[in-house]
Formats: sequence, structure tokens, C-alpha cells
Amino acid sequence: MSIYNFKKVQVVPTATDFVDITLSKIQRKTPTVIHAHYQITRIRQFYMRKVKFAQDCFDERLNQILTDFPKLDEIHPFYSDLMNVLYDRDHYKLALGQINTARNLIDNVAKDYARLLKFGDSLFRCKQLKKAALGRMATIMKRQKDSLAYLEQVRQHLARLPSIDPNTRTLLVCGYPNVGKSSFMNKLTRAEVEVQPYAFTTKSLFVGHMDYKYLRWQVIDTPGILDHPLEQRNTIEMQSITALAHLRACILFFIDLSEQCGYSIADQVKLYHSIKPLFANKPLMLVVNKIDVMKPEDLGPNEKKLVDEIIGKDGVEMAQLSCYTEEGVMNVRNQACDKLLASRVENKMKGSKVNDVLNKLHLSQPQARDDKDRPAFVPAGADHRVKYDVNDPNRPKLERDLEAEGGGAGVFNVDLKKRYELGNPEWKYDTIPEIMDGKNVADFIDPEIEAKLEALEKEEERLIAEGFYEEDDDLMDEDDEIIAQEAQKLKQKTLLIRQAHQQQKGKNRPVIPQNRKPARKVQDLATKMETMGVDSSAVLERASRKRARSETRGESIVRDASMGVVGEHEAKRKRSQSAARDRSVAGLGSEKAKEVADKIRNRNQVQSNLFAKRGESDRHIQTKMPKHLFAGKRKAGKTDRR
Repeated sequence: MSIYNFKKVQVVPTATDFVDITLSKIQRKTPTVIHAHYQITRIRQFYMRKVKFAQDCFDERLNQILTDFPKLDEIHPFYSDLMNVLYDRDHYKLALGQINTARNLIDNVAKDYARLLKFGDSLFRCKQLKKAALGRMATIMKRQKDSLAYLEQVRQHLARLPSIDPNTRTLLVCGYPNVGKSSFMNKLTRAEVEVQPYAFTTKSLFVGHMDYKYLRWQVIDTPGILDHPLEQRNTIEMQSITALAHLRACILFFIDLSEQCGYSIADQVKLYHSIKPLFANKPLMLVVNKIDVMKPEDLGPNEKKLVDEIIGKDGVEMAQLSCYTEEGVMNVRNQACDKLLASRVENKMKGSKVNDVLNKLHLSQPQARDDKDRPAFVPAGADHRVKYDVNDPNRPKLERDLEAEGGGAGVFNVDLKKRYELGNPEWKYDTIPEIMDGKNVADFIDPEIEAKLEALEKEEERLIAEGFYEEDDDLMDEDDEIIAQEAQKLKQKTLLIRQAHQQQKGKNRPVIPQNRKPARKVQDLATKMETMGVDSSAVLERASRKRARSETRGESIVRDASMGVVGEHEAKRKRSQSAARDRSVAGLGSEKAKEVADKIRNRNQVQSNLFAKRGESDRHIQTKMPKHLFAGKRKAGKTDRR
């Protein structure tokens, strides 16, 4: 495909739209709130930012226009001349030059007003300078109204131009109007060019593509050309002249001998001689169309002389075809393609690079090793092969026939060994040796192994049938009984040793029962003594004296609902029992020791952050650009978002 794709050129807005787009972008993308009580430096920066942002917006769009549109000095001469024909080179360059000048003027205005804003002494003064800067930029752009409108029309027309590759294999069809150029192109390609029985139906270049010899070819249909001076040709004809002048193609010059196109044979031959300088150094073919109406043999002497003069004097090859009956269409295509390929090879051979290419190529020739003649070997029967006939009963059998005889697909196995070429045909079906560790596996296999295995299996079946392998569990001889008794004694002795070991192991650690009876209270003891008729006043008095004595010594007294009043030693005993159940305080003497141990444990579990990495407690911003800060200025409508 073409390397020139003008469809990617962006739309050029009008001058008014240009200014509106830029001012709207300034309002949306820059701060909009400023107050007089702000510092003057902040006010200056506020308005300088708007002026510089306006400059950037104008520069961005103008640069996009200047870079998207093709530069006539940098593109292929075919496209350069075609744009000159269609759009006028001077007008095109002038429009782009005015856009470039406007960009420079806007840059100068922005620089001047940014310099003035540095010395603004009030909010009003800075605001007026900003307003003047944007006004001058908008005025400069509105003056480019005509240039922008012209460039937009050029862009629309460029997008409709066909994608022509000037350097690929091309067939170029030319001639007078209505001689059958578009019909010939429709036969070769799928371009579907409009065909009508009047002149100048084709008003622009049309491109179609086809394949020949596994190569991609493009066929170009040109508008009709009339025979008059170059300066009198219109835009439609100049497109054909441009293509003929710059494209490296095979030229197919069509003539209509039947004169149904409305032009005589003499006029068509005169046109050929008029544009013949454009055919220099290009393969050329004279194509006679509409041979279903008039053939070259049926011409009069004068007309035939004109045609023969082209063929004989210029050495042009003539081809005949009829697009109506499709006679000779493919032959003309093949001749033109072969002619162009030969011409391209010839031009490359004349170039300066051919020597470098030839130096890299080397053709190897076999060298004779002796004087012995070694003619080519042709297998017997290769020269007089008989054509295969399905109905011939003596025909050679194919693999399909063998498959049908062998049971069909899924049953038949292909014999791959029958075509082996060996010194002795009897060797074809010999067992292929299997080599393992440098030795043939077949040498270690007993040839009678299968018979021996079969006999062994029969012997095994006979023994099973006779009940040789059946055993009676109740029958036990004297030796087996003695062994069983000794095993039983050994098992009992082992059990006694294990029990003695368990008792010895648990001697120093008495097992404390979990369900202990609660200690009796002093009051319960006094009640029971009263029921028995014994005076309990002495017991109660003794208990009260012991309680008073403990309080004077500062002993801690534990009042337990289930055990009554107990001393400090009873509390220690309870703590030791609870510690035995709680593994977190096992081995610790007091609650304070447990707190110290917990602090040490927590300190060791904290990971060090010597490299100042982010931790779980650091601040984390989930959204880098929250919508309420970057959604733009609030307008009429919804107020749930800024």
C-alpha cells in the first residue's frame, strides 16, 4: 500500500471555533478565583499563567496543522505536482505560511504581555493586561479566517484522494475519453469505476489492485486526454499528465478503431505522438479495444498506415482485446506485467548497485572427479507410463483398493515395508534389531520363551485345580504350638515391664484429682457441733483471734465464697494451681514478672524500620487524582461534583 496516508490529517476548525476552543480550554484548565487582598506576586502569577497557557494552546493547534499537511518539497514529485494541479502550489504554500506567521505573532504577543505583567501594580491592571493579550491573540487568529477555510477544503479533498504508491508495480491506462479504459480496469480489478457512454465519465484518478505471479499490482485508470497544448488542458486532463510523467509504470495506450468514442483514428494517433515524450524510458503497449466491432485487418489503407507507423517506427508492441466479450483481456494483462517486470530487471542491471550485488553472489558448479561417464538414470517404465483408468481390470492397485480389500478404514494397516529397496527382497520383513547399551536385545531372548511360559501357566492352573495351595488353619504341629506359647509369655512379660515403668515414672508427680471437695467453712463446723450437742464458742473465738492476728501482721486475706477465709499460703497455692493450668504464666513468680515478659515479647515482635519504608500506620492516599479536585469548574446542572 501507499506510504502516503492523507486521511490522518486532523480537522482544521474555523477561526471562530479556533478562538472559542482555546478560550474554553483556558477557562477549564487554569484557576478562576482571585481576590484583591492576595499578594501582588500571586496576582501576577495568576494572570501570567493564563497568558502563557493561551500561548501554548494556540501553538499546539497551529503546530498540528503545520505538521499534518504534507510539505511539497519533501513528498514524491507525483504527489507534489498533483497537489499543484488540484490546489495551486502558491496558494497552498501561502496559506501554510500565514499560519506559521500567526503562530510567531502569538508567541511575540505572549512574551510582551508576560513581561508587562511582571510589573503590574494592582489586580485591575493585571486583569486588563491579560484581557488585552487574549484579545490580540484572538484578533490574529480571526485574520486567518480565509487560510483556515482553504486548508480545511484541501484536507477534505486530500482524504478523498486514492492511495497510490509511486514506486510499486503499476499498470497505467491512458487514451482518449470513452475508449474503454474504465471497462478494462473493471475486468482486472474490483475498483468498480463508473462506466457511461459519454466522454469524461472518469474525472479523477482511480486505483485498483490485482495479483499476478504471486505479486501485488496496482492498476490506475486516468481521465481521458484531448489533443491540445499543455497550457490549455483542464484540471481533469492534468491529473493524467501528472501520472504519466512521474509514475514508474507500464503504459497501456488505448485506441478505438471503431471510432465509437467520437474521435477519429487520426486524432487518436496524433494524441499518441503529442504525449509520446511522457513515455520515455517506460515500457509501452498499444492496446486496440473493441475488436468485436472493428479489427485492425478491416481498416482502410490510410488508417492502417497510421497504426503501422506507431508499431514499426517506435517498436511498440500491439495487443488486441474486447472488454465487451472479454476476449484478450487476460492476455493483455499478462503481456503488460511481463513487460514491466523485464523492464524493472533491466533498469536494476544498469544501476550502480548491481556490481555490489553480483559480488555477493556465487554459483557453485560441480567438478568432475574422474573421466568416467555417468549418464542420467531413468527408472524402467518411467518413460511409457500408462494413464490410470478406473475401469481397467489390469490397472495397478492403489492403496485405496488395498484398503477396501483389507476391511476398510480402521481395520486396514498400511504396509510400509513393501517398498523397501534392499539387496535381498526377503529381508524386507526381518525383525529390526533393538539396540540397548550397545547390545542387541534380540540376542538375549530365548526363542522358546513363549512355549515355556505357556507350559508354566498350564502347570499353575493344574496345581490350583488340585488344591495344592489350600491350607488348613486348624492343623498345627507341635513345633508351632511351642512357638505360639513362648510368644504369649513374651507378650505378657512385656506388658508387666511397661506397667512397672509407668508407675516408677509417675512416683514423684502425684496426680491431683480435678474434682476436689471444697474446704469446709468454720461456720459449717460450728453448726455441725451444735447439732451434736457440743459447744462451738471456743472454735469461733479461736478463728476470730487468728483473723485479727493476720490483719495486724499485714497478711493478705482471701475471702473465697467456696472456701471461706484462708491465709496467704492458701492464695499462693491457688495461684500455683492456676499457673499450672495457664501456660502463659508458667515459670513466672508473679504478675509483675509476667508483665515484664509481655513487654519483652512485644518489643521483639515489632519489625525494625531502619530504611524508613512505608508501614501500616503511614498515611496512604488511595486516589491520586480525586475527582473533586480535577473535574473542572462547576457549571449549570448537577452540583454534586465539582
